[in-house]
Amino acid sequence: MRNAFANTLTELATEDQRVVLLSGDIGNRMFDKFKAACPDRFFNCGVAEANMMSMAAGLAMSGLRPVVYTITPFVTTRCLEQIRVDVCYHHVPVLIVGVGGGLSYASLGATHHSCEDIAMLRVLPHMRVVCPGDAWETGAAVKAALGQDEPVYLRLGKKGEPLVHATEPDFEIGRAITIRDGSDVVLLSTGNLLPTAVEVAEKLAGEHVSVRVVSFHTVKPLDEAALADAFQAARVVVTLEEHSILGGLGGAVAEWLADQSAPQARLVRIGTADAFLHEAGDQAHARACNQLTAPQIAARIRSSLG
Repeated sequence: MRNAFANTLTELATEDQRVVLLSGDIGNRMFDKFKAACPDRFFNCGVAEANMMSMAAGLAMSGLRPVVYTITPFVTTRCLEQIRVDVCYHHVPVLIVGVGGGLSYASLGATHHSCEDIAMLRVLPHMRVVCPGDAWETGAAVKAALGQDEPVYLRLGKKGEPLVHATEPDFEIGRAITIRDGSDVVLLSTGNLLPTAVEVAEKLAGEHVSVRVVSFHTVKPLDEAALADAFQAARVVVTLEEHSILGGLGGAVAEWLADQSAPQARLVRIGTADAFLHEAGDQAHARACNQLTAPQIAARIRSSLG
């Protein structure tokens, strides 16, 4: 995902002189092409993320299109006040990019885990929250985000995520993408668990359970039309995310559902536990600890069908 982001951003920056990239002491080699094409529009701001965010807000107020990039917890949790007061309060088009969302950097420990960021940012006025599911969606999301006049938080995985789409999909912020159709279960996946969602659907299809997979890449604003259709179409609607069970896509859908009348389907939320992970290990291990592997997710869905 991060390479797709860097390549797409470089292409867009060569076309739009307003695009400025601010990096928090990360991705220097990855941005070699950007620096070669736009040498005066790359700034390594070091480990001063709060200052970097305020700088981005100022650049946006001056008519530029700043993109702020570093590891997810450092570009969200560490500078939440600056995002709230400098970016969102002033309603300026800053693109905030967090790399390594969820458990992507699991092996580096709790400082690098980010399972609360969606919850924190989606409650801020004016903020859009976008979590692409593969590299194709990432490139499309960058284009869409830079076309917004709103603050956008773009939550990426790290590297090596399997491709789900064969080509770049028709991508619009706030409009979900159906990956495969099904009638028993609608599986709404956000972010880098989309390949796992497809794997789950294929596994359950072998057990004669029909699963619709939807890339719910935008957590804010929600695609309410897609939600209404999901809760009328299936017995169970499942939200899937590498984020806390609280406050992320599952929380957002539950809030929406509370205002609806007599939905046909029941909601099942699958995400990380409301707890810190005190074990060391890679992303696969961390997912297993949180019951987020394909077999574990399939078992949870199977049990929800009764």
